[in-house]
Amino acid sequence: MPQAILETRLGLSMDDTLFIVQTSLSGDLNDAEVGMWAQSIIDSKLSACVQVNRGRSIYRWGEEITSESEWLIQLKTTKSKIKKLIHKIKSEHPYDVPEILYWAVESTDEYSNWVKGE
Repeated sequence: MPQAILETRLGLSMDDTLFIVQTSLSGDLNDAEVGMWAQSIIDSKLSACVQVNRGRSIYRWGEEITSESEWLIQLKTTKSKIKKLIHKIKSEHPYDVPEILYWAVESTDEYSNWVKGE
């Protein structure tokens, strides 16, 4: 099916670029707590997929260098949803200054259409 017809049927615009949004949550949270946080993002339909992995961040906070376990999170979304997704992350995030990074990405047509359809 041609891309333009698919986008029309799904109610999408030609400019609905895919984005990856990256954030992190405290490693003090358990699997269930992180799962509930991720589920609330999926339930809001602001992201098609939330990937969650354990990791470690080393950073300077004030005058100290800190090493903390964290949950590393990547979310797949579209340009039309990114502002609302970032607002939701900021409003529900426990950190004073949460990491929120985002960038446009390219993918296979199949994956792109799936993300756009969610």
